[in-house]
Amino acid sequence: MFSRVTTSHRDPLPDGSQLAAIDLGSNSFHLIIARIEHGEMRPVEALAEKVQLGAGLVNGRLTPEAIERGLNCLSRFAQLLESIEPERIRVVGTNALRQAKNRRDFTEPAQDILRCPVEVVYGAEEARLVYLGVAHSLADDAQSRLVIDIGGGSTEFIIGQRFEPQRLESLQLGCVSYSGQHFPDNRLSAAAFDQAYDHAATEVSHIRKSYDAKHWEECVGSSGTLNAIAGILGSNGWSDGAITRKGLSKLKKHLLQFEDFESVELNGLAEGRRNVIAAGAAITLALFDTLHIEQMRTSKGALREGVVYDLLGRLSHEDVRERTVNALVQRYGADGDNAIIVSKRAEVLFDATRDTWGLSQHDWELLHWAALSHEIGMTISHKHYNRHSAYLLRNSDLPGFSQDEQEELAILAASHRGKLNDVVFSEVSRKAMPRLSRLVTIMRLAAVFKYVEQLEQLPDLTLSAQEDTLSLDLPEGWLAMHPLTSWELGQEKTQLAKLGIKLVYN
Repeated sequence: MFSRVTTSHRDPLPDGSQLAAIDLGSNSFHLIIARIEHGEMRPVEALAEKVQLGAGLVNGRLTPEAIERGLNCLSRFAQLLESIEPERIRVVGTNALRQAKNRRDFTEPAQDILRCPVEVVYGAEEARLVYLGVAHSLADDAQSRLVIDIGGGSTEFIIGQRFEPQRLESLQLGCVSYSGQHFPDNRLSAAAFDQAYDHAATEVSHIRKSYDAKHWEECVGSSGTLNAIAGILGSNGWSDGAITRKGLSKLKKHLLQFEDFESVELNGLAEGRRNVIAAGAAITLALFDTLHIEQMRTSKGALREGVVYDLLGRLSHEDVRERTVNALVQRYGADGDNAIIVSKRAEVLFDATRDTWGLSQHDWELLHWAALSHEIGMTISHKHYNRHSAYLLRNSDLPGFSQDEQEELAILAASHRGKLNDVVFSEVSRKAMPRLSRLVTIMRLAAVFKYVEQLEQLPDLTLSAQEDTLSLDLPEGWLAMHPLTSWELGQEKTQLAKLGIKLVYN
């Protein structure tokens, strides 16, 4: 074990503080605003709009019309967020944005509208947040439970106890994508329903051994689709409020009496669910049969609630990302002492440059986590270990981190030493490049100074930054006494020039 430099423990937020979360789903966008009262979260505002971003995904790209629908919705949401500090707002994008090759055409203007980052999360992270939201809505008992969330483009499966998920999975099946794929022209037929059922059953069969009924004691459904189905079954007297296989069979039989979505008449069916209910029913029936589910109760807790509770943790008592990085360092046996030294060096450089370079608390957190994890690739090979570290950071399931955060951690690890390669920055947008160049500069210099004896502090130097210049004023004669560092600074001067940053030192 090693001592940790942490970023996650802060003073509790006072009563009355407001937090907000936005779930950018493939079918609907959801906003929730909650107030802290006696340490508990109390929802004070909730909005939802059916945007169907996933329906606007054509050949892996969001159409201009889908992007416009989404941005218009966020403009309306933004009015309610004006009084909330940006660091107390978290925005999470799911499957449609995961799949979109042009997602930055949406996320960058969305960030300008909302004044905060838009985080596109991997399926496992979406599943973790869903479970967190559901767990807070249920009794805190010791029962193991399977939580299922059917979204517009993906379905998440989580087995857990209390507030801790134990298994996480995300599959590519959703009510919006299946509606378009299996019910062309909004037509209903037994063949189309069975095709959607078979497709879903095949997908779920890959996880059946780990998620069937012998692994859990109760099943809980989350999301609009499953809550809608539960409401329909109850409204028509087909169940007592839970979802059952018998009730689903009656729903299927009733739906197939109609020729198309528009003609469906069904007690409890909301207008906004009319074009996805058949696909949702087919997927749900396939899940029941494949995983041997007898009954599913539903929860109002979902991704957006999970995001709020996770944000509360980040701002108050624990940031799960800190725990993730520390576990990663220990798993790969990285040198913890070296990691701490690099983090301390980076902190000195960050503090000296943050105002001039416009860096944020989040930028410091990324630097800190990159410093802790930059040597994990040595478990594979010392040669090019920075590339191996980058690979692990980019491709591991890292609870708490968004896709962009993992990508930026990988870039910082890959580029902290050696020659800078343009390929490393090939996916970085022009808008993000100046900020990332500055973080890379700090990371590289922190790594240079980690070899300056095993001391807790840098030499007594003066640091100053301008927009494209970083100046180091070292004690007289210090470089002569540290020839390796002197040589490395010369190399850094050449490499940082490629990023448009001039390094000046005496």
